[in-house]
Amino acid sequence: MDFTNDDRFDGLYLNVAQTARGIDPLLDTVFSFLRRKTDFFNGPDGQDTDAAVAKVNEVLQKHVRLHRDQQAKKDLEKERKQLKLAEKRKKKEAVAAATKKTLELAKKEKDQQQVDDVIELGNDGFDISERNAEDTESAVPAPEVDIDIDIDIEKDSIPKIDSDADKQEKEEPQQDEDEDAGPPPVGNGGTVPGKYTWTQTLAELNVTIALPENTRGRDLNVVFQKNHLKAGLKSCSEPIVNSPLSNPIICDDSFWTVEDGNRLVMSLQKINQMEWWDSVCKDDPKIDVKKVQPENSKLDDLDGETRITVEKMMFDQRQKAMGKPTSDEQRKFEALEKFKKAHPEMDFSNAKIN
Repeated sequence: MDFTNDDRFDGLYLNVAQTARGIDPLLDTVFSFLRRKTDFFNGPDGQDTDAAVAKVNEVLQKHVRLHRDQQAKKDLEKERKQLKLAEKRKKKEAVAAATKKTLELAKKEKDQQQVDDVIELGNDGFDISERNAEDTESAVPAPEVDIDIDIDIEKDSIPKIDSDADKQEKEEPQQDEDEDAGPPPVGNGGTVPGKYTWTQTLAELNVTIALPENTRGRDLNVVFQKNHLKAGLKSCSEPIVNSPLSNPIICDDSFWTVEDGNRLVMSLQKINQMEWWDSVCKDDPKIDVKKVQPENSKLDDLDGETRITVEKMMFDQRQKAMGKPTSDEQRKFEALEKFKKAHPEMDFSNAKIN
């Protein structure tokens, strides 16, 4: 029977370890038992203690190898998780950057469209923008037309009335400008006074808590739950953080570490990796997610599946900016048209289609 991973005696040894209070006393109890209650040290001929020493070394080296193998597996698993998280972070940041670029392009197209829609009026009150374009191309002057219209209306006698809609349109841009006047949040996160600072990407949040100097991991109590975060010093009765999260996280992919002996750094992996958080915990101060600025990236850096998703998002953003249907809406419309052609006997004139 293999006793190398037998945990049946863990309770017994824990009691002995708590009583002995140290490695040396614990080992003394083991070898004292072998010396007093067994013939372990006598050897096969009753005199050879070298055989006992060799057997101890043999068992010790076996457990050293098991420990090293176990530690290597842990390190490999940790490295694999970090690579996986880095790859996710890179993809999500690329999607965010491409989305931001798409919004900027859509805004430029909309501004240009507004410029193109400007109508130039001549002294006679008619649209002359098209006439000027034709004159430039053909270099042929347009015939003069005499228009004699007698209008006896005083300019000041026409009252100018601003509707409620016009007033609202004039006020809303000013509000937007005031809201966007502030700087973007540092690291797309914020600071909770007396508790922590935090930053975020689309994939994860990084929460940093200041600790007393020379703090070790065993001095902390950190608990990750899907919708709750708890972190603090074991020596303190109240944790530093003990609140419900603003959004759910992936507990298995989240981890924490102590850096430089004075900072607790927690990496929380988001379940929904296509949204920005306005706060880590529900009761904390919130940031304006409209000001978040993701890092720039290139579509060439993405794999095939991610690139298709980004290009679809970019296309849909352009379509929305121009008031045209998105790719999903186009696909539904095409499917409906095919259905109509396949069933000409059906009347769709009064159909309500969402």
